[in-house]
Amino acid sequence: MNASILIIYTGGTIGMKEDPTDGTLKPFDFSQILAEVPELNKFGVKLDAYTFSPLIDSSDVEPGMWVNLAETIRDRYEDYDGFVILHGTDTMAYSASTLSFMLEGLTKPVIFTGSQLPIGVPRTDGKENFISAVEIAAAKDEKGHARVPEVAIYFDSKLLRGNRSTKYSAEAFNAFASPNCPPLARAGISIQYDTELIRKPIYWDAQLRVQTHLDTRVAILKVHPGMTEQVMRSVVCDKLTRAVILETYGSGNALSKPWFLDILKEGDAMGKVLLNVTQCKSGTVNMDLYATGASLKHAGVLSGADITTEAALGKLFCLLGRSEDNRWVKTMLEKDLCGEISK
Repeated sequence: MNASILIIYTGGTIGMKEDPTDGTLKPFDFSQILAEVPELNKFGVKLDAYTFSPLIDSSDVEPGMWVNLAETIRDRYEDYDGFVILHGTDTMAYSASTLSFMLEGLTKPVIFTGSQLPIGVPRTDGKENFISAVEIAAAKDEKGHARVPEVAIYFDSKLLRGNRSTKYSAEAFNAFASPNCPPLARAGISIQYDTELIRKPIYWDAQLRVQTHLDTRVAILKVHPGMTEQVMRSVVCDKLTRAVILETYGSGNALSKPWFLDILKEGDAMGKVLLNVTQCKSGTVNMDLYATGASLKHAGVLSGADITTEAALGKLFCLLGRSEDNRWVKTMLEKDLCGEISK
């Protein structure tokens, strides 16, 4: 039996085609996708398309769009073997990260892809990205189970775990990187899957559970030279904020000035969730390594280990949405829920 794949076009460069009359780039009709990418006929895969209306520029992506996307997958989950989401690159890592936490009990592939050039122009990277994403979404093992039952990003011959990905380049075809987690698969003459790395569900007949309540009362504060006490306090101690992601130096270091630590302690006393994430693309937070990191730990800051900022944001949105108890959120925050941190 041929696999059936739902293509969900949310917007982005990949779906643009040059208008022959005025030369402008306009979205093409994805119901005619086989005419645009005839190579897909060779897979023998049943393809359907669903287009968001209106289309969303990825720089305008908001949590409501993620809820819409998750509900679209939920409502069609039993009808398809996998899903390919075409998405703009600017916020793709945020969307893939958050969806990995929203879709609990996932047993089917949800593959994000896009392109740096429109699919209808010469030298486009869109066709290869799209074709390989469909092939991966349709791939099954010898038992008939999905080869990649995860939320992932396919770009430039690599399949990356969605919640380990970050946009790396604004111009290169290899736009995404996953510094702390190897690719789930690599595409060459054939697609080679890392079967040991790919996460498998505990039960293949599990019911998909979709979390649609996201609590977005989260701030991101990047530690930098010259940071002022006023700015620090306005972010950490804001009464409307439940959690703060601190992007710190190196392995989790920050200012050792008394006012900086006092504000963190004040935020902790208010019950805030304070999470330490490194600014470095590669590596992990270790607050026991240096005195400055240890002082953050003593001030109530939690270690984000090697989580990306994108995944930290999505994880907090989901955890805060599940409970008003910040103590429970703190307990869950340090656990690996779906491969977002190294064990």
